[in-house]
Amino acid sequence: MTATVEETAELVSVIVPARNEEESIGATLTALRRQDHSALQIIVVDGGSTDATVAVVERHMAEDPRIELLDNPRQVIPAALNIALGAVRGRWVVRMDAHSTVDETYVGAAVARLREGRWGGVGGRKDGVGATPAGKAIAAALGSRFGVGGSLYHYGTTEQPVDHIPFGAYPTELLRRLGGWDERLEANEDFEFDYRLRRSGAVLLFDPRLTISWKSRQTVRSLYRQYRRYGAGKVDVARLHPDSLRLRHLAPPLLVPYLVTAAAIAARRPRLGAALVAPYAAGLTAASVRTARALEDPAARVYVPAAFLAMHVGWGVGVWARALQLLRGEGAR
Repeated sequence: MTATVEETAELVSVIVPARNEEESIGATLTALRRQDHSALQIIVVDGGSTDATVAVVERHMAEDPRIELLDNPRQVIPAALNIALGAVRGRWVVRMDAHSTVDETYVGAAVARLREGRWGGVGGRKDGVGATPAGKAIAAALGSRFGVGGSLYHYGTTEQPVDHIPFGAYPTELLRRLGGWDERLEANEDFEFDYRLRRSGAVLLFDPRLTISWKSRQTVRSLYRQYRRYGAGKVDVARLHPDSLRLRHLAPPLLVPYLVTAAAIAARRPRLGAALVAPYAAGLTAASVRTARALEDPAARVYVPAAFLAMHVGWGVGVWARALQLLRGEGAR
């Protein structure tokens, strides 16, 4: 999967949306600067950071002329991606997250797969990384099928066509032909773009040899907020593309009223309430025990059930909150 000398002469544009990433973006840029595919245009698009993100980027720019910094006044990710796309000069685009790192072969390997001519987009496995005890539990939960359902890129080990890839690599011409990312969305813009890409007849490839180390949320509360945002974003995508919904997308929204109903019943009939919640509780317990075994830090293991709950309940609450907002005629995008 190593790029040849001839291939490394072809410019690849890496686009990095960022906002308040002073703790992580330095490592991201260092990883990109070390790529064995050295013909890079690295475009960072800052969404009005109030911390030292811009200063960190500017320090890297002073050392490496391949790095460019653009401004995103709208402060939403799809706008940042489109701003970057407008400045892209390379034949290929690789999207990177501002709290991710990759090994030195990543860009060259991803582009080598695109050059095969069979794929409209290529992505790899996104492995969560935790620093705090809760963060380590969250990273482990993200690698569990119980936690993320059909999101293969969190745990897959076999190369295969998929419906969505994380931080994908794409031909620039295809990105532009499809109109880039939908700026009406505040979340799930990557899934929505991949849906339109597949509708155009292109195929997405998941290659687990491409690995992304992704700094996941480090507290259960922030994980809940993240997944609540994801759930709300899924409603907006479903409004645009109803046939993009899958049965797995409905599980968290159904779980939330089920648990609420069980809790209400338990107030008067505790045994019946316990019986109703037992199937989910059993699945949660089994998955938590299995996931916790892989954690070396005992302090991290206790957070695993809470991480699963934050993901499931956060997503479900986000769906219902956004749906109710739309029913009230508020917040249409």
